[in-house]
Amino acid sequence: MTSHYDHAQVQEFWQYVWERDDVYELPDDATDPTYVLGMFPYTSGTLHMGHVRNYAITDAYARYRRMCGDDVLHPMGWDAFGLPAENAAYERASDPESWTQACIRRMREELETLGFGYDWSREITTCEPDYYRWNQWLFTRLYEAGLVEYEAATVNWCPDCETVLADAQVEEREGERSEPSDQVNGDAVNREDERVCWRCETPVGRRELDQWFFTITDYAEELHQGLADLEGWPEGVREIQRNWIGRQEGARITFEVSETGVDTVDVFSTRPETIYGATYLAVSPGHDLARELAETDDAVADYVETARAHDPDEIGFTGVETDATAVHPLTGEELPVYVAGYVLEDVGTGAVMGVPAHNERDHAFASEQDLPIERVIQPTDAPVDVDPSDEPYVGEGILEASGEYDGLESETARERLLAESGAIDADVTYRLRDWLISRQRYWGTPIPVVHCEDCGPVVVPDEDLPVELPEFVRTTGNPLAEHESFRHTECPDCGGPARRETDTMDTFVDSSWYFLRFLSPDLTDAPFDSDLANDWLPIDVYVGGDEHAILHLLYIRFFTRALADLDLLEVREPVQDLVSQGTVLYDGEKMSASKGNVVDPLEYGAETTRLFVLSAAHPEQDFEWTANNVRGAYDLQQTLYGMATDFVDEGETRLDTTAHDEYVRREIDRTIAAVTEEYERFRFHRAATEIRELARLLRRYRAYDTPQDECYRRGLLTLAALISPMAPHLGEELWNKLRGDGLVVEADWPEPESDVTDYATERRFVETALSDVRDIVDVAAIDEPERIDLVVAPEWKYRVVDLAVDSASDDSSTSESLVDRTRSAGVDAPDDEALEAFVGDLEQRRTRRGIERPLGAEDERRILERASWLIVDEFDTDVVIRRAETGDELGEKARPGKPAIRIH
Repeated sequence: MTSHYDHAQVQEFWQYVWERDDVYELPDDATDPTYVLGMFPYTSGTLHMGHVRNYAITDAYARYRRMCGDDVLHPMGWDAFGLPAENAAYERASDPESWTQACIRRMREELETLGFGYDWSREITTCEPDYYRWNQWLFTRLYEAGLVEYEAATVNWCPDCETVLADAQVEEREGERSEPSDQVNGDAVNREDERVCWRCETPVGRRELDQWFFTITDYAEELHQGLADLEGWPEGVREIQRNWIGRQEGARITFEVSETGVDTVDVFSTRPETIYGATYLAVSPGHDLARELAETDDAVADYVETARAHDPDEIGFTGVETDATAVHPLTGEELPVYVAGYVLEDVGTGAVMGVPAHNERDHAFASEQDLPIERVIQPTDAPVDVDPSDEPYVGEGILEASGEYDGLESETARERLLAESGAIDADVTYRLRDWLISRQRYWGTPIPVVHCEDCGPVVVPDEDLPVELPEFVRTTGNPLAEHESFRHTECPDCGGPARRETDTMDTFVDSSWYFLRFLSPDLTDAPFDSDLANDWLPIDVYVGGDEHAILHLLYIRFFTRALADLDLLEVREPVQDLVSQGTVLYDGEKMSASKGNVVDPLEYGAETTRLFVLSAAHPEQDFEWTANNVRGAYDLQQTLYGMATDFVDEGETRLDTTAHDEYVRREIDRTIAAVTEEYERFRFHRAATEIRELARLLRRYRAYDTPQDECYRRGLLTLAALISPMAPHLGEELWNKLRGDGLVVEADWPEPESDVTDYATERRFVETALSDVRDIVDVAAIDEPERIDLVVAPEWKYRVVDLAVDSASDDSSTSESLVDRTRSAGVDAPDDEALEAFVGDLEQRRTRRGIERPLGAEDERRILERASWLIVDEFDTDVVIRRAETGDELGEKARPGKPAIRIH
């Protein structure tokens, strides 16, 4: 029998056993199972290391909770729609469905090889009609609830993907400086920062198209407020969502406008107290006023047309003055009205009052257009002599040139203006825009709408769902638009000729509710079982990258709330605890096929890869993939396997019990407590360290003396159980060799046999004592010590420390007051000098790093007795452990938690 562990030789057998026994299938009668979910993968063809890390985290935690006695829901499915599959099929002269199904087969085989424990009976695939039928059904319910809009909009357009992109699918990238020919109304276009497609990195343009939207903005306030309750989410993710929602408190100010059919224009401002510094009104190129003025003013029309074709960053601070004027609501002064590219249609009201002296963007525009810049706020501490035409002052201060509000502080003036002016009302705005779901591509869920000349847009009746995708047509544009038999249909309302909607849904619709379909994947009369959802949600643990903080995580929060308002759910937040996994790096860069730094997940063996990605770092941290560190994961497996094999083959043991057996038993208990805590907190890297340390101790224990049979066997079984969530094939193999009951995957999680409340304190105590012995031996250069004495401090010192801990919250305590309390408590110190010296030292240590309640004197003696074999083993000498005695010179040097040491 070999002591070399070969994962490949055992994985097929154990996977067969797990499947035979249905160990991962959730029982039908489960009540509120622990729901552990990793963000399901896009079917890109093969797994990458990011997938492995994500699913290793969820699998380890799911296995741990199952061993703790939980019913566990741990499913897997496929995010199967999307443009990349369409492009890949096009390049291979294939079709998206064939390519996608081939990818799923490969990826599922890889997941199974890695030993991930999924309930495959719940597998879902979003490109199958049985799934996307419910996308269409949910679209209809949202449409009926007024949460769907169809309107013309200026949208982001990727010319390479030939599709519309939502704002969250556009990324910023440093571009090139403008060429002299890049002009908008004579002004240079700034191309230093480009907006690019998140998938292909092609520069994004602008188009005006009729598009479908989910009105996620209806939930902006609730989505913002709900973040405060997501205590199990990383703060970084919550902050990303706060910024994206962009809630701002301020004021809505109404300006009357002349020379137009638009009587008034509302602007939003977070600084209404600066209103006396307004020198112009500006509206976005998409504002209703701009559209009306463009009908009669060629200059405005030309500017609006040009602005729509460019990104706002390219337009910069260009603009065009109109014939309209606005009336200042407080002074009655007429202000010029501009159409300006820097004013965004979908931010605030799409209009701003220009206060160039106190706003950087307004200042830049006013400087460009040669508009007045009038200061109305001075800093509170001291006036400034800086010319406002040079730079704006954007801080709080004292008002000037502001009529009756002169001399007021900004905040006071703001409050009075809101209370006194009929043209100024408190308001809240959001950066969040409605979710654009239209995509001009084939491989997605068909939007269940037909367009009738008489009836307008009409949703397809439920009984006609799903609207299935027709056979794929190869074309450079939208294949559905080229598919005549698909496009031409009848109106469900009037029966007349109609045109079927040829846009498909954003694939983030698929993933916005997929976690609900896992609960009841075979349900045929509803998208999910509402009763189960109400019992089983929220997801207990959800794992994925924080790059999904906006695109995915915000959408599932919106969908859950919308479904609750449709009476399909009771919960309003879908996820309780979120783990944002870090990135696996190679040579300092994220692994990427384009960079040629990808490591095949199976190159080093499935078990080694799993164990390494879990033990390398905290799940939320990035880490570097190095062959040397991978070796550490491999060596741990070999060590554990070798220990079990050697014990089974030739393990001599004894039955009697000694003090050092008790130490090992306690250390097994302490390791169980520590590893349990680390699994609960997803700190698998620390759990692996604890397992390594216990293995090292057990090997040392066996080398020191013939091990006690029950103690050593329990230690090895504990190692098998503790490692099994991270390395399941190894755990089963060890458990089987050691004749553990049943399968380790179904075994009870180990529990300490003794009280381990103070296990961390006990460990530190032993480690400190051992370290102190080593330091003395090294400093004194003692080659062969004859005897080592460790003396535990006298009892009175423990009582003093207990009093100090009890009084720690009393800020008025001093060393003398502690001395007084000690005397009052009847502590039997040898003399006043010794007491005052010890209390003074104690107070200094408390000031530097604090103090904690110590173990008892007798507890420390027993612990040292049990651990003394470690010193004997290391230094090959006699060790004496004793309590301090009266008049004991060495004992008086000891203190609680730090025994006195003498080396002979």
